[in-house]
Amino acid sequence: MVSLDTVIAANRFGLGARPGELAEIGADPRGWLALQAAGSRPVPGPIAELPGSAVLFETLRQAQRQRRQSPRDARTAAPSEKIRQRQVARYFDQVAARYRVAVETRESFRERLVDFWSNHFAVSADKATVLTLAATLENEVIRPNLAGSFADLLLAVATHPAMILYLDNQASIGPGSPLARRATRRPQNNGRKLGINENLAREILELHTLGVNGGYSQADVTAFAQVLTGWSIGADQGSGAKGRPGAFEFRERAHEPGAKVVLGKRYAEDGAGQGRAVLKDIARHSATAQHLATKLARHFIADEPPPGAVERIARAFRDSEGDLPAVHKALIELPEAWRATSAKFKTPHEFVVSALRAAAFVPAKARQLVASFQVLGQRPYTPGSPAGWPDTAAQWDGPDALFKRIEWAAQIGDRLGSRVRPLQLAEDALGPSLSDATRMAVARASSAAQGITLLFASPQFMRR
Repeated sequence: MVSLDTVIAANRFGLGARPGELAEIGADPRGWLALQAAGSRPVPGPIAELPGSAVLFETLRQAQRQRRQSPRDARTAAPSEKIRQRQVARYFDQVAARYRVAVETRESFRERLVDFWSNHFAVSADKATVLTLAATLENEVIRPNLAGSFADLLLAVATHPAMILYLDNQASIGPGSPLARRATRRPQNNGRKLGINENLAREILELHTLGVNGGYSQADVTAFAQVLTGWSIGADQGSGAKGRPGAFEFRERAHEPGAKVVLGKRYAEDGAGQGRAVLKDIARHSATAQHLATKLARHFIADEPPPGAVERIARAFRDSEGDLPAVHKALIELPEAWRATSAKFKTPHEFVVSALRAAAFVPAKARQLVASFQVLGQRPYTPGSPAGWPDTAAQWDGPDALFKRIEWAAQIGDRLGSRVRPLQLAEDALGPSLSDATRMAVARASSAAQGITLLFASPQFMRR
């Protein structure tokens, strides 16, 4: 028998029920979720087939080389159209693979966790150097680390080329470093300004770990930025690094030497080890536990997360020293997460994925997917800032946004036409949460297309 808890497992924890999935979940929805929260998984096939960050970084280097070799009066022009088209094509390939997995997976809770942590460690393909690398952070870092500790995940994120390039840490050079001292003796430095870039340090403290009210100061940001000088990428043209292309490289010559004090603790000089030590400590900080617990409760329960639920998640984080499976298991055990009221309004990503899952339909062309998200305001891999996409209804439920969702639902209804039975689709997707009013409206629709539109535009489908 399909219970309301079964629907909650599929639609609130997961990405929406596919046909027959509510019956597959059965009478043990918590067990269904717990299995997905435990253990590691191979990267899904469609994603594993994509080129990795090293290959994509090499394409970026080719574009940079071509630009430098162009005539002087053309150096401000964009890279060649051929290379640009290749990068855009790879971006679309990444989108297609991501959403095929999201629509077809039988572990949609796990896929939602991938989405959550990818958004927590947001990078944007809107930045030219990150266009094709943004997806690789999700594929190469988030997915493989869901079964590990937050500390390991944080370190993997901070050393990934997408994050380093997005926040420009490859250009961060300590004023007392050998590279900077050499530059003072040779003032002409090809026009490049040498200095510390605080972006990565600030976002790690403010967004990734402690949170804006986590007790750090500007002095901590500056000291941490000094710690992270020299954290770069092999063979990056802008930084002069010489290592393996696209891989993390610690550039000793760019590192600010000496001990640093971060959050009241002194860290001795230890090259890249100094940065790893700081990351390990802040990953296990009590403020980090509180910050992450608040975000998880906001995502899975309500825009205004219940304090008791936040504390229980934070306690699980502290007790397990940031073990992610333990934290995710704590989510499943929260009574507040199983309340009948659907308190969360779906983001465009969640809305589109849940509709496609309900219809068991994946658009043949990635451009169609991108166009859908573009219209709805959440183009893949392009959050507006390092803070990621908003996770509250106020950002997504305006009148114009709702109208665009209804238009999109109508387009999907027209495409699916008579291939599905709207009322059966509604019952498969929403089970006992389907209201009498929505059931009646779908049943009385003048066409299958209209019935699908009414379902996807219903309050029960818009929320989770």
